Amino acid sequence: MTENRAPGTILIRNGPVESLDDHVAAGGGQGLAAALDRPPEDVIEEVRRSGLRGRGGAGFPTGVKWRTVREDPHPRKFVVCNAAEGEPGTFKDRWLLRADPYSVLEGLAIAAHAVGAERAYIGIKAGFEPEIERLRRALAEMSVRGALGPVPVELVGGPDEYLFGEEKALLEVIEGGDPLPRIVPPWMEGLFRKPGAPNPTAVNNVETLAHVSHILREGADWFRSFGTEGSPGTMLFTLCGDVRHPGVYEQPLGLTLRDLVHGVGGGPPEGRDVNAIFPGASNTVISPMQLDTPLGFDEMKAVGTGLGAGGFVVYDDSACIVRATLAFSRFLYVESCGQCPACKHGTGQITELLGRIDRGEGNEADVETILARALTVTDAQRCALPTGETLLAQSAVHVFGEEFGAHLGRACPSDREIPVPKIVDFDEGAGDFVYDERYRLKRPDWTYADEPGT
Repeated sequence: MTENRAPGTILIRNGPVESLDDHVAAGGGQGLAAALDRPPEDVIEEVRRSGLRGRGGAGFPTGVKWRTVREDPHPRKFVVCNAAEGEPGTFKDRWLLRADPYSVLEGLAIAAHAVGAERAYIGIKAGFEPEIERLRRALAEMSVRGALGPVPVELVGGPDEYLFGEEKALLEVIEGGDPLPRIVPPWMEGLFRKPGAPNPTAVNNVETLAHVSHILREGADWFRSFGTEGSPGTMLFTLCGDVRHPGVYEQPLGLTLRDLVHGVGGGPPEGRDVNAIFPGASNTVISPMQLDTPLGFDEMKAVGTGLGAGGFVVYDDSACIVRATLAFSRFLYVESCGQCPACKHGTGQITELLGRIDRGEGNEADVETILARALTVTDAQRCALPTGETLLAQSAVHVFGEEFGAHLGRACPSDREIPVPKIVDFDEGAGDFVYDERYRLKRPDWTYADEPGT
């Protein structure tokens, strides 16, 4: 086969894959052909041996998820590609869909064969117009030429809400509902479930499925030649904020955060130092002392944070961490669906208190209340959003306690706005990401000028 993969990578090619012919010329289709020529159980075992872990945030072993759905005694099963990316500081799934939708669709077809699905779905935000256009064109090409396998694939557009990307809410949208997370996970109760017919469903991230197509083509051992023993393969990292070279980069897992921020990203602007790194809105804030942590699922967990979806927002020493925490907390409050009162009210109160502290109106009791509410915001939760609030608030206060203390009784001297890095595009000319302006905090009270979300 002809190979046009960039050295040391799996997903990144030397330029976008513009057509099915380009995909086939680079070896595309061989993974699906190999899968269809093998029993589903063998396909699942190959993915399990590869050590592939989900690239959507949780890092759950893909082969284990597929086997659980495959072995469920109920006959009706589905697979879903989660393309509803919305985590602040993350753009890798949208980038991948623009660059190579064919590998993603091939991986989805392999997943459908492996779990015995009767139908496959792609859940994507209707506002992702460039990605939807690429997917539609790729679907049409692959369907005409029989390159999708026997399982039908359907594209479903949904709302812009952050929780559309939560897998239980994703199923609700595919069924025609609002993005309101269910209680039971998809592998237990999937699409179109009814009493006595749970219809277990495997939900996989865009990047995860793209890796699958390469694993079935090249083999599990080849995939393990990248990365580490516990975190094999490569990962797409989104790097934004106060770095000289923001962008989406594919790197083997196991490089350190310092390698990513200072090596790949060029570090902060001249004369500035890294002050904090926010790994999206669902993990603890990272301090400069943790920069030498290897980027692996277990290694990041061991230092009290998480790899998540590979999105890292860097703030240098000109950024106010109290205000950055306020920006992320307000995002979670706005995007909370309101089904769980502890979540909606708790994120709201934490956000209000962070605003008071930023304005110089806060006191020690407000800080203690933030920590107390962070412990109860997760009560009866249906999804991981309130967990993100807990980790965010607690870590920010504990790690940057001196900065919080300096704000008590005095307003922050910084006039720098801190937008929520909810990425909508990448400006090639400027070499930087474009953020959703609706999420920019505005003076005097640092609330949104245009309140998005639910």
